[in-house]
Amino acid sequence: MDIMRSPVVAVGPDSTLDEACDLLVTRGLSAVAVIDRGVMLGTVGEEDLVHRAEIGTAAPRRSWWFHLFGRNTALAADYLKSHSAHVTDVMTRQVITVSPCTPIDEIAALLEGNRTRRVFVVSGERAVGVVARADLVRALASARQSRPRPVSFHDDASIRREIVGALRSEAWPSIGAADVSVTNGVVTLWGGYLSEQERKASLVLAENTAGVRAVDDHRVPLDIAYAMV
Repeated sequence: MDIMRSPVVAVGPDSTLDEACDLLVTRGLSAVAVIDRGVMLGTVGEEDLVHRAEIGTAAPRRSWWFHLFGRNTALAADYLKSHSAHVTDVMTRQVITVSPCTPIDEIAALLEGNRTRRVFVVSGERAVGVVARADLVRALASARQSRPRPVSFHDDASIRREIVGALRSEAWPSIGAADVSVTNGVVTLWGGYLSEQERKASLVLAENTAGVRAVDDHRVPLDIAYAMV
């Protein structure tokens, strides 16, 4: 509920595709809900309008053997979605929904796992909001702007303790406490790394530690077989 957009822009089950498209274009939306008496029936989104006869992108005709094996239902469904002017024929009925209390990290996992651009927030059977990928970006921007500024003074020993503790809490580092030193706020890293991603991740970890002025990286790439020995 903290990041959702409300109210939900919607059309009714008797609406035409023209009405849905008009809302998508004029409101700058990627999808509109289809709602009947407060109950959400589905959505019409950009992904539903990719294959349309009007713009020459309707699904290609299937071969004769597709008909032979009783796939006429799928063929008719393809035709309906690409030619119908009725919202109920075009809409997606399987909608991913969350509650107003769903944590943001669960929403991010749903968006990623289902490769979708949005989830709708439902209370009971009523759609009360929508959370899109763009809303997560806005939440990130707000969090970064409002984060507390680091305290200006940190002694080298406390900086090193924080970095070593952070490294120990992660599963990917190849370096340990003996490979980290701090002098006048400058962090020096020694030892090796198994991948470029690991090297960059540890640099970011050090750079994000309060009081760090710079990071001096003296590590060398490790051969995986050598590292295992």
